[in-house]
Amino acid sequence: MTRLFLIGYMGSGKTKLGQAIAKELQLSFVDLDLYIEQRRFKPITELFAELGEEGFRKIEQSCLHEVAQFEDVLIATGGGAACFGNNIDFMNAAGDTIYIQLSAEELFKRLSRKKQNRPLLSKVSTEDLQTRIREMLGQREAFYRQAKYILPTGGLNKEESLTLFRQIYLQSPTSTV
Repeated sequence: MTRLFLIGYMGSGKTKLGQAIAKELQLSFVDLDLYIEQRRFKPITELFAELGEEGFRKIEQSCLHEVAQFEDVLIATGGGAACFGNNIDFMNAAGDTIYIQLSAEELFKRLSRKKQNRPLLSKVSTEDLQTRIREMLGQREAFYRQAKYILPTGGLNKEESLTLFRQIYLQSPTSTV
C-alpha cells in the first residue's frame, strides 16, 4: 500500500508533477483543493471569502483526513495544508511526504501570472507580491522541511523533476536531499 503526499508552496507544481508521478507509479491521484471544492460545491476562493482562512483550514484538515484513508494514492495538498493543525505530523504518520521545493524568485515568476486564483495573494499588488511570497515561504519552510523527502525542482521542467523524483524516492527511499 502506497500513500504519498506532495507538499509545498502554492504554484510549486504539486498538481502537474503529482499527476505524472501518480501515472508512473500507477497510483490514484487526488488534488486536495479539487476534492474540497467537490465536497463543498464551492471554489476555494469562495470558501476563503465566506469562512476566512481559519474556517477553510478546518475543512481542509477534515478532507485531508478523509483522503488519507485511501490506498495506493498520491495526494497533492494545498500550499498551506502542511502548516496548520499538526497536518504535517499526520501526513508523515499516514504515508510519505515529499516537499516540492522552489525558491521565492521561481515562485514569484510562476505566481505573478496566476495570483488572482490564490486567495492569500489575490489582493496583493504585483509590486508587493515577491515580498509576500518570501514572508509566507519563510513562515512555512519549517513545516515543509519536515517532509520525509525534499525535491528541489527549481529551474527544472516536469520531465527533469520526474527524473529527480525517481533518483530521490525510488532509488533511495530512506534518504532525503
